[in-house]
Amino acid sequence: MSYNRSTPPGSYTFTVPGFTRGVKVLIVATASVFLLQYLFPALNVFLTSWFALIPGQVVRGAVWQLVSYLFLHAGWGHLFWNMFPLWMFGVAVEQALGTRRFYQFYFLCGAGAGLVDTVLHLLLRPGVPTFTVGASGAIYGVLLAFGMLFPDQPVFLLLPPVTIKAKWLVLGYGVLEFIFTFGAVDHVSHFAHLGGMLFAFLYLKGRFPMGRLRDEYQRWRRRRLQRRFEVYMSKRDRRPNGGDPWVH
Repeated sequence: MSYNRSTPPGSYTFTVPGFTRGVKVLIVATASVFLLQYLFPALNVFLTSWFALIPGQVVRGAVWQLVSYLFLHAGWGHLFWNMFPLWMFGVAVEQALGTRRFYQFYFLCGAGAGLVDTVLHLLLRPGVPTFTVGASGAIYGVLLAFGMLFPDQPVFLLLPPVTIKAKWLVLGYGVLEFIFTFGAVDHVSHFAHLGGMLFAFLYLKGRFPMGRLRDEYQRWRRRRLQRRFEVYMSKRDRRPNGGDPWVH
């Protein structure tokens, strides 16, 4: 939950965020897909077999599953507990990043979570048939981003009813997910949760090689344009009367 920062220190007013464009689109799209799953069981079987994250199929070329699994959910509770934190924390993250970058960030975290889940399942649980559905990998990325962008923002928890700073909330979730990865048997992909947080951290810290390549390309392009402009100006200065006049 979020609090109004305009109140005096030590006294916070309980508030809830509105909806930003990106968060609204993601929630509506995800809820719509789940409604199709719920209303049409035969269609649900088809969607799960083709669009859930299935490690064996991913390595055989079904790479779309690294994103498509984000829109499938196993029940109403599963859907709610993914969309609720997306609303509560995603609005502030989208406002900080901008809608376009928020989409990029969300799907990068989701795909990264799916990639980590796929690799670790194949390495640690080879031969065990499994599939993963749900947006929680991307949601954990959003949660980490909220903690990094607004570390001292108070967050109100319902269970237990206490207030905690965002940075400690995120740290606690990360520690719990790490513990559950090695000790819990609960049919929850903790691999994906940690993967989403890892890719969120790398994105916000600018550690992706592709990001550095893009920056280098932009710098090269600016240098190239500058050289072309300098060549043009030198040729212009050599023309009689300084060349053609500017046209406005």
